[in-house]
Amino acid sequence: MTIQLEFLGAAGEVTGSRTLLEVGDGAADSGGREATLRIMVDCGLFQGPKESKLRNWGASSPAATSVDHVVLTHAHLDHSGYLPRFCREGYGGRIFCSSGTAELAKILLLDAAFLEEEQTAYARRTGYSHHKNPLPLFTEADANLAIDKLSVVPRNQWQQVSKDVSFQLLRAGHITGASMVQFAIQQADRTRLVTFSGDLGNDRSTTIRPPDDLVETDILVLESTYGSRLQSRKPAQVELAEIVRRTVARKGVVVIPVFAVGRTQEILYLLRQLEDAGEIPSVPVILDSPMAVAATKTFLQHPEDNLLATSFNGGVDHFLPTGFDVTHSSDESMGVCMKDGPMIVLSASGMLSGGRILHHLKTRISNPKNSVVFVGYQAEGTKGRYLLDEGKTKGSMRIFHQEVPVEADIEFIETLSAHADQQDLVEWLGRIQRKPQQVFLNHGTPESTSGLASALAQHFPEIRVTPLTGPLRVTI
Repeated sequence: MTIQLEFLGAAGEVTGSRTLLEVGDGAADSGGREATLRIMVDCGLFQGPKESKLRNWGASSPAATSVDHVVLTHAHLDHSGYLPRFCREGYGGRIFCSSGTAELAKILLLDAAFLEEEQTAYARRTGYSHHKNPLPLFTEADANLAIDKLSVVPRNQWQQVSKDVSFQLLRAGHITGASMVQFAIQQADRTRLVTFSGDLGNDRSTTIRPPDDLVETDILVLESTYGSRLQSRKPAQVELAEIVRRTVARKGVVVIPVFAVGRTQEILYLLRQLEDAGEIPSVPVILDSPMAVAATKTFLQHPEDNLLATSFNGGVDHFLPTGFDVTHSSDESMGVCMKDGPMIVLSASGMLSGGRILHHLKTRISNPKNSVVFVGYQAEGTKGRYLLDEGKTKGSMRIFHQEVPVEADIEFIETLSAHADQQDLVEWLGRIQRKPQQVFLNHGTPESTSGLASALAQHFPEIRVTPLTGPLRVTI
């Protein structure tokens, strides 16, 4: 029995999460080759700079027809967004995931397909693309192919996928539905446990339950998004209240680029908490993202992942800000862009990779009365990372082929990250009763993985730690 891991994405980077688990049963087929079970953990999009996105257009590796099963850790597109193309290229198996992940994946994949087709149509109309006949990466029909293959499995229950291989899902505490995936592989006279953390949350969220503690594992694939950093322990409410009060006092607009899943719900609840405590005045709070509206409904339907059922004794009467409203159409969205402050606007996408948020920024960032508040990780090469790191100092940002002056305050509330930081990851690993013999660090930049590797080596010198810097195939 041989067990191999092939890291095809999120290796030395934070997008394109794809890892292939291969289990050979030792028996030879008619051609003399060992029969092998091939399971893909996550099937995400490469995001960020152009050179990363171009990797989505190559032929699937491995070939979609060669994979037996896919298991999703969660619905974020860097973990699920390649599924429509993968299914179009011939993947015929099931896509195992939690209930929350299945519901959110339907929302995110259809929205991503809509944007792909919309951007392609725009490129054709305007001639903006360098291609004579631009095509979308995938279509709504492709997204529905993937959605039809989603297969919900309950957490904390072993699922048999072959005679020698089973898996279970455990809560990862990152977003609704987010799960760790643990495989049990029968190998001769022992069982090997191989665990994928997916994206781990922390215990500082006011809306999402923290990750489960792991009892035991032999091999651990651990995310390292914030592996070299310590997030501020200053309560997010304090920082958010300071920004809102300051901006409202000058009759400005607080623009918050949000991830539709996770950060949107956290921010809405924090704003309501601050209102109820008298820490901020009640002003209009506009959620300009149909996808975020749908994701919020899903969030409220999963008490196994959210804390609100406990906080409100089963009710959510005090979840939304008192001045809360949503937009439905693009015309309503543009109407919000034309309104004066004071006001708070939440819009997607969280890394400024597209969507309605760009219209709000084009309207607002040249006015010093306003504030732009980032509340989640900004990947290298994204517009969000540029605005956060360089927009203010360089004095402008390119939006819709136009240089727009940056005069608004640019803020980052790091505590609101949905990822564990270095201390969280070290402490979480420390609570594993039977610790892994080897840890592979993925889903992080080289700086993040090396930083976490150093910390783990200091705390757990008995564990072999491999920080991934690129695609890698290993026998375990």
